[in-house]
Order: sequence, then C-alpha cells, then structure tokens
Amino acid sequence: GDGTWSKLFGESAPVAAPKPAVVIPPSEFKLEALKGHVPDAVIAQIPDTAAKFNITNPLRLAHFLAQCGHESGGFKAVSENLNYSAKGLLGTFGKYFNATTAAQYERKPEMIASRVYGSRMGNGDEASKEGFKFRGRGYIQLTGKSNYMAFAKEMFEDWENLFQNPDWVNADREFALMSAIWFWNKNKLNREADAGDIKTMTRKINGGFIGLEDRIKHYNEAIHLLHG
Repeated sequence: GDGTWSKLFGESAPVAAPKPAVVIPPSEFKLEALKGHVPDAVIAQIPDTAAKFNITNPLRLAHFLAQCGHESGGFKAVSENLNYSAKGLLGTFGKYFNATTAAQYERKPEMIASRVYGSRMGNGDEASKEGFKFRGRGYIQLTGKSNYMAFAKEMFEDWENLFQNPDWVNADREFALMSAIWFWNKNKLNREADAGDIKTMTRKINGGFIGLEDRIKHYNEAIHLLHG
C-alpha cells in the first residue's frame, strides 16, 4: 500500500491530477506545445500512431510520452546502455550478481545482458547470448526474444528477416516509436493511464519502480503542455 511504499522509498513527487479523459481525435492534440521537449520526428508520427492504438485523449498521450521519455533518456537513447560498473550491477541487478561476479562482469555489456536476460522472456541461456541480442531497444526499451518476435509478426509481413536482425528496431526512429506503442497496446497500458496509476504502469514496463519520480516528472510536464 501507499504507507509501506512511503516508508520504503520516501514520498514520490505528486502526480498531476488527471483531467477528464475526453475523447478527441489525435489530429486535434496540441502537439505544437511539445516542440523542444519531444523530437520533431516523434511529434510528426503521433497523430497516425495515436489513432491506430487508441490514444484518444491527452491523458493517455502524456503517460505514454512520460514513460518513453524516461526509458530513452529524453528520446535520445534507442538502445539499452549496459556498460555498468561493479557497483552499478549490484545496485541495479543485485539479484544476478554478488561482489565477485560483479567484478568479473563490470563494463562488459554483452556478458551482462546475456546473464541478466538469459533463460527468460523467450531468450536462451546465458551461453546463447540471446539476452544481449534481444536487449532493450526503442523508446520504451523493448526487451526479450518473445517480445521481438511478437512485435515483428504483428506489425510486418516480412517479419522473419526483421526478427533475425533486432538492430532494425533502433536503426529507424519510426520503428523506435512503433515498438514502444506496440508494447503499450499489448500490455493494455491505456487502462492504467485512464486511472492515473503510474505505479502499476511503471511496474509493467520496468518490472519494478526504477525511476518512478522521473517518470512522474515527465508526465506532469507532458500533461501541462498538452492541456496548455
């Protein structure tokens, strides 16, 4: 509950109270207000993308942009940075490392991803290196062989060729956004957006609550800009 959350992690920044989720055509969103905060290439894709995936009000769009903004470091990073120090590994992936193994793996992104993401999300074991091959990419950091395969199958006729080369997800900004909105839709995150439940939304995306305050900050900024 909120009481336990506060004791464990301290009070989070307040979330701007949701305004009524009035359904409007995405073409009528006040997207010009996002200039300077969101790349123009992303803004240009929003109307068509939002219409296709039922982003039908500024509330949903603000939450989507907030999560993408955090995961991609302000829409700058489209591939997961796994160049962790030993201390970073223990702090972020303590479940998979101890002091000895962290020292062995530090600053070795391929080894780190292969260990952390091995034998889950459809990936083979650590030795297969599929954890690195299918590491986080795109604006919401699509991760895992199962997600890459499902995304490719659902969105592209020539999915097999694309699936064999996961770098296509971050090679084009259009794919970077498309992979993010596909993940959003697959996990029914419009429901959490409508409820203003940013904690559940973050857990579904991140697997925990890492960066919650920054996500809230991004959301408050986006909803303010979109409502004017």
